[in-house]
Amino acid sequence: QVHLVESGGGSVQVGGSLRLSCRTSGFSWGMNCMAWFRQTPGRERVGIATIYTGGSRTEYRDSVKGRFTISHDNANTVFLQMDNLRPEDAAMYYCAAATGGLCHENLGTTSEFPYWGPGTQVTISS
Repeated sequence: QVHLVESGGGSVQVGGSLRLSCRTSGFSWGMNCMAWFRQTPGRERVGIATIYTGGSRTEYRDSVKGRFTISHDNANTVFLQMDNLRPEDAAMYYCAAATGGLCHENLGTTSEFPYWGPGTQVTISS
């Protein structure tokens, strides 16, 4: 059974940094697309970064390019390093997995990821 569990969320000041982790189990690590999405109340869940675990290809939402970095440990965990955080980055952050293939272009949509973690909250204070 596939499980994803996020950690690392919390409260940080504008300009600060956080590192989110997503520990996974229940599937082989290679050749999967791992993603981070985020969602604020009343709005849709949007993709912000993807990484293909069979290589190093990554994609980012324009609003986080140059500030966020997605990576993995080639074992069972994907990370999201978030630097220079802005008020608009405050959200619930979700880890998602699509096993057995490459990542779609343009980050993909929620329907393309069958597996999800419960989320971790990120709060930004000024």
